[in-house]
Amino acid sequence: MSTPTTTTVDGGRGDATAGHRPSPTFDLLDAWQLNPKVALRPEPFGALLYHFGTRKLSFLKNLVVVDIVASLADHPNAEAALLTAGIDPASRGLYLQALTALAESGMIIRR
Repeated sequence: MSTPTTTTVDGGRGDATAGHRPSPTFDLLDAWQLNPKVALRPEPFGALLYHFGTRKLSFLKNLVVVDIVASLADHPNAEAALLTAGIDPASRGLYLQALTALAESGMIIRR
């Protein structure tokens, strides 16, 4: 039995998901959603993301990122999700980095 890989989303890059084309750049103007093959489980520290296709486990240690990821499908694009979460332009880089890592690992996908 293999052990799931672990990635902390606070700047790290994940491997591309098998059978899913990685996103070389995260475009805020695209519509995004949590991958249907991914379960998001809230935890006191943030959340766990588990990809049932790749068996990859990721940790989100930022509660605001958790809220943004959970709300992506409710917005026309990622920009709207960030605005709704109250992310100002000075802080945007951190959140863009986290969302890019999630897209590259297949945890979130374009709608």
